[in-house]
Amino acid sequence: MPAPEDNYRQKGLRKKLIDELRQKGIQSEEVLNAMLRVPRHLFLDKAFESWAYKDNAFPIDCEQTISQPYTVAFQTELLQLKPRDKVLEIGLGSGYQASVLFEMGAKVYSIERFKALHDQTAARLREIGYIGIRTFYGDGFMGLPAFAPFDRILITAAVPEIPQALIEQLANGGLMVLPLGSSQQFQIMTRVSKDEQGRITSQQFGNFRFVPMLPGKV
Repeated sequence: MPAPEDNYRQKGLRKKLIDELRQKGIQSEEVLNAMLRVPRHLFLDKAFESWAYKDNAFPIDCEQTISQPYTVAFQTELLQLKPRDKVLEIGLGSGYQASVLFEMGAKVYSIERFKALHDQTAARLREIGYIGIRTFYGDGFMGLPAFAPFDRILITAAVPEIPQALIEQLANGGLMVLPLGSSQQFQIMTRVSKDEQGRITSQQFGNFRFVPMLPGKV
């Protein structure tokens, strides 16, 4: 099988996207440089490939979406990642967000509730070369207790409240970023901090719109 193509034109379009994200307020050069290295067009259906470097979300299989690049950058910036941080991502989706985390040096564990989507994305990640990302088919609300604790947890779908199982799997000194709220119009981007004594605090960072996180697996 030939290697996936990432040519000079696509790299040039990617750089334009990164410049746009910088102008929109993304400040972390670590985040921007990681996104510059991830070939987003390889995570999209061929029908959308020519639009891959627009700052838009696009549909993927199982009625899910690949998030808008600005949203990916915003959430990733809030995580304040350090190299070799152990990160749990809830919602593997296309694998794009997980690849950005991996490019930042994180040890990435990602859960997907849709079996067909999980298997498709796991194969795509291997094909592109992201063999270090560990993917799991399962219920995101349950997390991955066998691999806990996690330094960072990122939820990429809307939740009405912070899942207790995930709070328990967050390491002391850790951060969790999630879109919080039950409104169908928007959710509030929230960062949850767990201090060294296990106490929980949270901060809010504006309104976003995500597909809802659903329990179970299919």
